[in-house]
Amino acid sequence: MAAYGLPITTALAKTVAAAALVEARANNWAMAAAVVDPSGVLVYFEKIDDTQTASPRIAIDKARSAAMFKRATKTFQDSVERGGVGLRVMMLRGAIAAEGGVPIIVRGEIIGGLGVSGGTSEQDGQCCKAAIDAIGPA
Repeated sequence: MAAYGLPITTALAKTVAAAALVEARANNWAMAAAVVDPSGVLVYFEKIDDTQTASPRIAIDKARSAAMFKRATKTFQDSVERGGVGLRVMMLRGAIAAEGGVPIIVRGEIIGGLGVSGGTSEQDGQCCKAAIDAIGPA
């Protein structure tokens, strides 16, 4: 598992969020994108007009979950869907069990988290993937 690095810069956070929303716009999805530092503090937020009102808060929560737990929120979603032990995930404070949150890893270190919300879990995840792909290899 990657170690924490220096916090993401505002400039890079804007680039990551913009890349996620480029993917959303290309698919006509109204979405919100949030970027946090490794401790979950909001660094940058942006949303497309007409994004559902719950999405900004969900995007921030997904970004925090991904950064603080050092894993994609889809990991929690998959665990809950399997049931049994996975249901304990729902008791972890701050863990979001919905795809659309990923750690931002640069040079092998987690520098923040990205959260996207506004579509289905798969659409949110697709926008996260596009953003991470845009910044290059971890």
